[in-house]
Amino acid sequence: MAHPKTLAFILAGGKGERLFPLTAFRSKPSVPFGGRYRIVDFVLSNLVNSQIYSIYLLVQYKSQSLIEHIRRNWVLSSVMRDHFVTVVPPQMRMGPEWFQGTSDAVFQNRVIINELNPDLVLVFGADHIYRMNVRQMIDFHIQSGAAVTVSARPVPLSEASAFGVIVADSDNRIRGFQEKPANPQPMAGNPGMAYVSMGNYIFSKTVLINAITKAQQLKQHDFGAHVIPSLVEEGERVFAYDFAKNDIPGMAPYEEKGYWRDVGTIKAFAEAHKDLLGDCPPFEINNRQWPIHNAGAHVASSKIISAEINNSIIADGAVIRGARISNSVLRSNVVIDEDVEIEDSIIMDNVTIKKGAKLHRVIIDKFNAIAEGEVIGCDADKDRFFCHIDGCGIAIVPRGGTVGKITRL
Repeated sequence: MAHPKTLAFILAGGKGERLFPLTAFRSKPSVPFGGRYRIVDFVLSNLVNSQIYSIYLLVQYKSQSLIEHIRRNWVLSSVMRDHFVTVVPPQMRMGPEWFQGTSDAVFQNRVIINELNPDLVLVFGADHIYRMNVRQMIDFHIQSGAAVTVSARPVPLSEASAFGVIVADSDNRIRGFQEKPANPQPMAGNPGMAYVSMGNYIFSKTVLINAITKAQQLKQHDFGAHVIPSLVEEGERVFAYDFAKNDIPGMAPYEEKGYWRDVGTIKAFAEAHKDLLGDCPPFEINNRQWPIHNAGAHVASSKIISAEINNSIIADGAVIRGARISNSVLRSNVVIDEDVEIEDSIIMDNVTIKKGAKLHRVIIDKFNAIAEGEVIGCDADKDRFFCHIDGCGIAIVPRGGTVGKITRL
């Protein structure tokens, strides 16, 4: 099938308040994930792997680290003009306000759409961990004669209130759409599940321009709450693309088909890290046929003097001396001294953990030093003096500090 001219907008402005304190100094898409990634790398990799190279990243809150990450790691081509990842802040063409919502973010950049004149405009979120061959969704959009296509997946009915809930007919045409309803409608024939939007959309260009212009006139600023329901009510051809049918090359037989996680809470963030671990993980990060592109390594290889390491990921530049590490993820340039115990934890870049420290169910953000003999994650009352204790019980040490007394190397 011939490929239409396609332009992609990635909505990367989220505050990520439920990921506090990891989002105290950065936006949610910029939060580090896994050994060498940031959350935004997953959607960018899906687009680039799908041969979609004209990408605008719309940023807003605490965007500096995200801008620097894109500048350093996502330069596509200096030769081909339509191969780019460009960061776009709020344009404020209508006044001093920042983006008022997802639809308003694209509306403020409608000049870009008119200048590039694509056949299709993709509007994708930047907050999720998944692999997706976007070309297959585009093929479905064309074959269905759709004006708009919404990527969709089933979720348990008890979780559906956090999403846009879709009612679709046998041809997958959307006949009803409710944004985060208190009483979501179950799927036909499956009362325990609801069919929900993943927040990824494909629009035919003219339909998008008309829809966001009308929404702006009505002071409506969100795709899920306003634009999509209005298009359905007006009888536009709005279809749901079943993400479960998306086929990714190189997937292992043990992986979860249609893996997709919203890592918007500390609990979900930690659980998604666990999904990378083990011999048969639900999400195999090492897929050479559909790689998640990451920050280029500018550090030395890891050095392990001696250690007992079980079911863990260790990134480049780590130095480990006699530690016991299990069910954990260590990012770049982590230094671990003798007799340190780390269990069920995430240690981010440039963290030093001194001799005898013990960490259990802890997230240590960047540029921290944990003093000799410190114990974190075993006594919440003690930990509250220097940690943020999430509702799920995980202790988070915010970015850039020293826990306990420490003599630096």
